[in-house]
Amino acid sequence: MIPEPDNIAMRKIDILDLGARPYKEVWDLQKELVEKRRNGQINDTLILVEHEPVYTLGKSADENHILQHTPREVKTYRIERGGDVTFHGPGQLVGYPILDLHNYKKSISGYMRSLEQLIIDTLAEYEITAERKDGLTGVWVGDEKIAALGVRVTRWITMHGFALNVTPDLTYYSGIIPCGIFEYGVTSMARLLTDEVTVDSVKQVLIEKFMSQFQTAESMSG
Repeated sequence: MIPEPDNIAMRKIDILDLGARPYKEVWDLQKELVEKRRNGQINDTLILVEHEPVYTLGKSADENHILQHTPREVKTYRIERGGDVTFHGPGQLVGYPILDLHNYKKSISGYMRSLEQLIIDTLAEYEITAERKDGLTGVWVGDEKIAALGVRVTRWITMHGFALNVTPDLTYYSGIIPCGIFEYGVTSMARLLTDEVTVDSVKQVLIEKFMSQFQTAESMSG
């Protein structure tokens, strides 16, 4: 149970809703904001964005997980987050928290579990039962991944984050082995729901859940 606001310290967290922006532009912005956060020039910030179709490779990703029939118009970026290869594109809600973990629990695994719980709680509002899988990162519905996670933490400042499949074109995943996992598939909220869902509507729910989870002084205490 979340304590009443009068009885707890509230952190200042800014929401930066960018709409649709090119991947490279927002990657550069993240690096700029990380330095500003480290120097105390900005508050903790959650960037929310949709990208053009791109594939990204984590720092230790296997390039063979991008398949030969990958669409040629899709750019590929090797970036500094953990994890393997993933897809970003329209209809996917991408979140990049720029947080100073000195103000939370200094645990990268704890932070990752908090991001997973954020997605699980958001999906629960749509009566989608999602969960973690032992030994794997991300959020799953059955044996299909609905959200991917990959972060970088330098001197306890976070960047990169999560990607939740709301209404993306899932055929783009046929060009990769998502997250380097052969045996499981991917899904989206649109595939699982009978009612129409939009990135903008999910965004509002996710912001509420993010604030509930990260804004209070007790966040990530376990």
